[in-house]
Amino acid sequence: MILPDSILFVLGSTAIVLILLRLVLKTSVILIVRKWLRSMGDLCYVWQRYRVPQYNQLFQENELYRKISVYIDSLASMEDSDYANLVTGSRSNDVVLSLDPNQTVFDCFLGARVSWTNVVEESDGRRCFVLRIRKKDKRRILRPYLQHILSKHEEFERELKLYINCENRRLSDGRWRSVPFTHQSTMETVAMDSDLKNKVKYDLELFLKSKQYYHRLGRVWKRSYLLQGPSGTGKSSFVAAMAKLLRYDVYDVDLSQVSNDADLKLLLLQTTPRSLILIEDLDRFLINKLAPVSLSGVLNFMDGVISCCGEERVMVFTTNGSDQIDPTVVRPGRIDFHVQFGLCDFSSFKTLANSHLGIKEHRLFPQVEEIFQIGASLSSAEIGEIMMSNRNSPSRALKSVINALQTNSANKIRLTQSSSGRSTEEPGEPGGVICRESVHTVREFRKLYGLFRRSGRKESLDLGSADKDDSRNGS
Repeated sequence: MILPDSILFVLGSTAIVLILLRLVLKTSVILIVRKWLRSMGDLCYVWQRYRVPQYNQLFQENELYRKISVYIDSLASMEDSDYANLVTGSRSNDVVLSLDPNQTVFDCFLGARVSWTNVVEESDGRRCFVLRIRKKDKRRILRPYLQHILSKHEEFERELKLYINCENRRLSDGRWRSVPFTHQSTMETVAMDSDLKNKVKYDLELFLKSKQYYHRLGRVWKRSYLLQGPSGTGKSSFVAAMAKLLRYDVYDVDLSQVSNDADLKLLLLQTTPRSLILIEDLDRFLINKLAPVSLSGVLNFMDGVISCCGEERVMVFTTNGSDQIDPTVVRPGRIDFHVQFGLCDFSSFKTLANSHLGIKEHRLFPQVEEIFQIGASLSSAEIGEIMMSNRNSPSRALKSVINALQTNSANKIRLTQSSSGRSTEEPGEPGGVICRESVHTVREFRKLYGLFRRSGRKESLDLGSADKDDSRNGS
């Protein structure tokens, strides 16, 4: 049977249509046509453009730029961008899309279509976002849209950042470079005197609520702290805990990367509100003259006119000791709160045991407390390292701490006895007259040494029982 020509034509046309339809569905022809129609439609409107630069005229970072960047990265239309960067988020298993330079992403608000373009100037590397809105929608949506972006940013969990100052950077590109601030220290994990910790915590919380109070006094809304104490006593960890409590970014000023006093002022100008500005080991730089910054430059940085160019800032300075520092640096007004970090005591030891070993009470705690009362002392870093090395066995960790404390105490007693023995005799007269105060001092140290020996015998018995308990638990 021969089919009519009309039927053959219909069948052929249908086959061609099906082939074309399959081609369209399996390729990006529809997307290409849609983008072409959109670009043609855009030619029929008048557009208003707004630039949001990364830095302002004073080379300070634009807070609005940062918030818009976070908002753009959260848009669902980011997946439709021609080029986007895949970066790790705040957690290691998070993947975030970030807009590539000179790419555009679209958004809709109150029925109006807007676009954001990430512009990077080729000449000087300046960055900015360009917002494009139809002129007929400008008055209706511009301010509500910006308020919408700000409110959305508040809903996101703000990632804290650590900023470090770099040398020989272009002014247009800023002097600060940032990395995520992921330090895990908190006020609960810092080992220090609990009363002092609570005082600092209360002072910080009060500062956050005192904007109107500072303005009524005619003062800038900022506060400064001096953390002083030997190395290993937890000053840096406490700075991280302060930043976590305040939810402030940290600007770590490296004075060795500062060229002069004017450069130090410029660094301060480029910091943002709601930030913690940190200078560590201030005494080392001032005493040893390790940086080309003068004492006058540091004083102006702390409370000069230039320090009044921003608010809601906390300045923190750390030293190993303020004895050799010029008194004008630490006077009231420049330093609002002094925090003295000493060697670990029994209260700090219990905090370390809780955070490192997960124990709040143990049968060996009374012996540890007795050794602390005798006068033994180690830094929090030393005790924390011992606990970390023996974290699988709390009893073994505590025994190692006890041994380290006893060794430290015995060395102190030996040194004190030798120095007191030399002071009982006059120089050049062996067997000379001994003063009553020296005799009294020697007797007191002998009593202290006898108490130390008795506690050592008691500790050996208790340690043996602790080992038996561990062996029973293990079996």
